[in-house]
Amino acid sequence: MCGALAAAVIAGPALAADTDGSDGEDRTGTTYEGRVVARSGLVVRSGPSKHYRALGSKQYGTVVGITCRVKGQRVQGNPVWYKLSDATYAWSSERDIVSNGERPRWC
Repeated sequence: MCGALAAAVIAGPALAADTDGSDGEDRTGTTYEGRVVARSGLVVRSGPSKHYRALGSKQYGTVVGITCRVKGQRVQGNPVWYKLSDATYAWSSERDIVSNGERPRWC
């Protein structure tokens, strides 16, 4: 009985961390960091396009957590958008953020 409980506890997080990327959610727990490089700041949106609702903004130089990246609306020729880790549905164009270190994985 004790072994079955231990196996369930160990398997639970591993299953939750698995993702096929089909829903755009990152369940790996990996967070990347980036810095806002848009001189006028960036607009955080509810999806990966300028057509999505604006949720707020970040000032130039602000360090932001990034969960993963997707292809969305092109912004100045770049279709990549970052899913920010500080809110459930917060997105910003890669044009406005420079990744600090490793480039975020695809969602």
